[in-house]
Amino acid sequence: MSGDHRDGLSGLDDRRRAWVGEAWRHVTDERLRELVVGLVGIPSPTGDERPLAEHIAATLGSAGLHAVCQPIDARQANAWARLEGDGTGPDLMLYAPIDTLTVGDEREDLPWVGPDLREDMRPGATVYDDLVTGLGASNPKGHAACVMMAAEAIALAGVPLRGNLVAAFGAGGMPTNARPGSDRRNTGHGAGCSFLLEQGVWTDYALIAKPGWTVSWDEVGLVWFEVTVHGTHTYVGSRHRLPYDNAIRRAGEVVRHLEEWFADYAGRHTAGTVAPQGIVSSIRGGWPRMAAVTTAVCSLRVDLRIAPGTTPVQAKREFTTAVEELKRSLPGLDATVEMILAVPGTTTDRESWIFRSAVAGWESFEGRPHEAGRGNSGATDANILRGRGIPTVRVGMPKVADAPFDIDFARGMNTVSVREMRKLTRHLIRTAVDTVTRTRAECGSPGESGPVTEEEGATA
Repeated sequence: MSGDHRDGLSGLDDRRRAWVGEAWRHVTDERLRELVVGLVGIPSPTGDERPLAEHIAATLGSAGLHAVCQPIDARQANAWARLEGDGTGPDLMLYAPIDTLTVGDEREDLPWVGPDLREDMRPGATVYDDLVTGLGASNPKGHAACVMMAAEAIALAGVPLRGNLVAAFGAGGMPTNARPGSDRRNTGHGAGCSFLLEQGVWTDYALIAKPGWTVSWDEVGLVWFEVTVHGTHTYVGSRHRLPYDNAIRRAGEVVRHLEEWFADYAGRHTAGTVAPQGIVSSIRGGWPRMAAVTTAVCSLRVDLRIAPGTTPVQAKREFTTAVEELKRSLPGLDATVEMILAVPGTTTDRESWIFRSAVAGWESFEGRPHEAGRGNSGATDANILRGRGIPTVRVGMPKVADAPFDIDFARGMNTVSVREMRKLTRHLIRTAVDTVTRTRAECGSPGESGPVTEEEGATA
C-alpha cells in the first residue's frame, strides 16, 4: 500500500477517486437505515424468501438498475440486478444471501432458541440510535443492504463502466435442509446461489458480503453425518428379566467421545485462516408419548467442518475411523455412520485481481497492512461461487460490541451498526469501481493477455 492515508481512496488514480467519491456521496445513514429496516421487516426463513426477493428487485429497479426476481419455486426466489458496462471490462458480482437462520415464529423456533422469542429474534426492526436490531439485521440482511446501497450509489453516480456490475441476493444460504411443508429437500446450503449460476447469472469475479472485517480468500466446507446407535427395544417392566441395552445410553457415550474427538480434529486440521470444528447438533430416538419402552435405535446428527483441500470422502473416512475406535473400546457398542451432506471447502488464489483490489481497499481504510482473520469455521455461499470457478473473496462487518444489551450469538446475528454499514458499503463501492472500470487485460482475467503490472494494479 502506498502512503498511510485512511480515507479509503489512497491507491486510486484521480479518475477513480472522483468516481468513487461521487458514489460515496449517495451513501447516507438515512438510506442505509431505510434499506435494512425494509429487509428485516419482510420474513425470509430458508425456503420462503420470495417476498423479500420481490422487494429487493423492486427497490433496485426503482433506482434505475435492470432488476429481476428469479423464482426457484412458488415460495423461494433469488433477486439480482445489473448495471451494464461497454463490454470491454471484467464482470463483478457483489453477492449476499437473504435467508435467516431461524424463522421468527414460536411454532418453529421454540424452545430451541430459548424460552421465548426476544425482540431481536422477530422479523421487525427496532432502531437504537446507530444500531438496528431484528431477525437477521446483521447476518445476512445488513450485509445485503450494503450490497443494495453500493449498486444504487454507483448507478446514481453514473460511473462509466467497462464491465457489468451485478448485485445478487441468494435464497437458501443458511446451513439447513428443508423446513416443514417444503416440496424440496434442497432449500439451503447455497441452493439459491447454485440456481443463480445455473441460470446464467455469471461473472468473472465475485465479492460476498458476510460478517468479518477482513478480506477472506478461503473458508471451510462441511459434511453432515448421521450416526445410528443400536440397542434393544424393551419394556421398563421387563428390564430386570430380559436383555437390556439402551440405545440412548449408548448414544450418550458416543456423544461424549465425539465432543472430545472434535477438539483433537480441529487441532490437526487448523491451518492458514481456518480452524474446522465439529458438533453433535441433534438427537432423535424413541416415543415421547410412551416413556415405558426403550428404542431400538437412536440417531445423532453431526456437522463436521473441513478445510480446503480435505475432500468429503477423506473426512468421512477420518470420522468413521473415530467411531470404529470407540466401538473397539466399548464392547457391544453397535453404531453406523452415513454421510448425508457435503459441501467442499474452497480457496481463491491471492494473486487474483479481486483479492488484490479488495485488500488494497481494506488497507486504504485502515492505514496499515491487511490483517487476515484466523481460526475461521464458518461456511458461506462463497464455496458455491468458488466451486464453480469464480474467484471470490469475502468482506463484511465486525460483530457489534458496544450495545445497550448483551451480545450473544443471536444478538450478533440480529444487530447491525449503521456506521459499520457505511464503511462496508464504501469498501464495496471502491472495489467495484476499481474492477469494472478497467479492461479485462488490466485485471488479468482468464483468457486475457498478460497479468496487470504493479503500476497498473489495485494500488496504482
